[in-house]
Amino acid sequence: MAAYRLSAAVRNSLRFLQNCTAALTSHQSCLQPASCRGKGYTTFRTCSSSSSSWSSGICKSTEALAHFDLLVHQGSLRSNAQQRRVLQRLTQLQNTLKTYNNSVFLKPEDHCGKLQSGTTATAENQRATPTEEEELFSPPPLPPKGFYIYGDVGTGKTMLMDLFFSHVENSRKKRVHFNSFMLDIHQRIHRRKQSLPRRRLGEMFTYDPISPVAMEISSETCLLCFDEFQVTDIADAMILKQLLETLFRTGVVVVATSNRPPDDLYKNGLQRDTFLPFIDVLKEYCHTICLDPGVDYRKVDMSAAGKLYYLTGEPGAEAFLDALFEELAVTQNSATGPHVLSVLGRDVTLEKTCGSIADCTFDELCGRPLGAADYLEIARLFDTVFIRHIPMLTLSRKDQVRRFTILTDNFYDKKVRVVLLAEAPLERLFVHTGGEDERDRQLLDDLGLSGEAAERLTLFTAEEDIFAFQRTVSRLMEMQTESYWLEGDRSHRKKQMNT
Repeated sequence: MAAYRLSAAVRNSLRFLQNCTAALTSHQSCLQPASCRGKGYTTFRTCSSSSSSWSSGICKSTEALAHFDLLVHQGSLRSNAQQRRVLQRLTQLQNTLKTYNNSVFLKPEDHCGKLQSGTTATAENQRATPTEEEELFSPPPLPPKGFYIYGDVGTGKTMLMDLFFSHVENSRKKRVHFNSFMLDIHQRIHRRKQSLPRRRLGEMFTYDPISPVAMEISSETCLLCFDEFQVTDIADAMILKQLLETLFRTGVVVVATSNRPPDDLYKNGLQRDTFLPFIDVLKEYCHTICLDPGVDYRKVDMSAAGKLYYLTGEPGAEAFLDALFEELAVTQNSATGPHVLSVLGRDVTLEKTCGSIADCTFDELCGRPLGAADYLEIARLFDTVFIRHIPMLTLSRKDQVRRFTILTDNFYDKKVRVVLLAEAPLERLFVHTGGEDERDRQLLDDLGLSGEAAERLTLFTAEEDIFAFQRTVSRLMEMQTESYWLEGDRSHRKKQMNT
């Protein structure tokens, strides 16, 4: 009888998966032209959405606002006046970007005219009319201002940005999750440092790779859309300050979403005084908008995709996940076994995989030193990931908490489907206790920090972890919904692309 109940439970949880293909066959999707694909960022999502609900509309309208209204009319989105006002302003920028190109900012010397190339002006040049001289020496027009949209989790920030991005008729545009962007920046910096000539013994020289990297990006794009803009450590804070200031000066338009208002970026962070001037620059080049409708839409009217979150203490939970994995593995053309990933010259082994399915433990994914690059590679190879034995998370497990947050952000961005086995319900999984451990104390000693400065740094790390995990909980809730799982069906997407 117990075996029969288990088999029936597995079949019930898989029922919606078996219907995915039929549902998606009749599902109208918003296909974007190949011109949306930018150069330089292999991890960029160029023309996709984080919400399957809005992508179900037909992209006949050229304006994001009209598309939003259509989706509301169809019942795919809820009517929200605040979201619509934000999209009105984004649509104005969308129209401006149709004819915008930042190349005029990349070579400012060209705008000084040919007079500067010689030591003296010729008589012919001196006879130029004032109007001609003004045109000759006038600086380029100011670039369009971007947007910094912040608010609580689940308020539709990413959905609005993606809707705007999908309608921008400019081939020099890129959309990226912030973790992926910073990973790419570090890789570009590393490549530039590696290309330097070998230094002779005793020879000293300094090299700043950040400005050349920024110019490289500016030459590739004039619109850069960030999802989940955040600053969590001193290294990224200093890189971002110089990098984005250069991008702004070279005419790159930035549209970003964040859970933090600009004034709270890198709040209580180490040496924050050196970062503060950047906040003023950000406000100068981006309109700041607070999106706070008071609703987490990830928790509203979401149909569950079967049961995908299990508690360790539930009778038969482990056996249920085993059976669910076996049922899903039947659809794969591979044998079950380990898979070795090659990430930045390192081998990362996942012990149990089958085709596009990975069955992992929490320690396997978050208990060892993995980062965004590893999770992006896992997301590229696997569309369904089991994560077992997730413990109660406290501030004493800061490393694991941060890795789990980064993992969830990257899986969510790439629409990876997850099945979870955890020690506590999702809303009680992270307990805000614990905190400073021996490594924290050693770090503070190494930095020479004590008293108020040490307290501020500890407060910063704890506050950032708590703040980020609120987003993790909200996203994991959406990742258990039927619409999310439908959108994550890569096998159907491949068939659709082939046809």
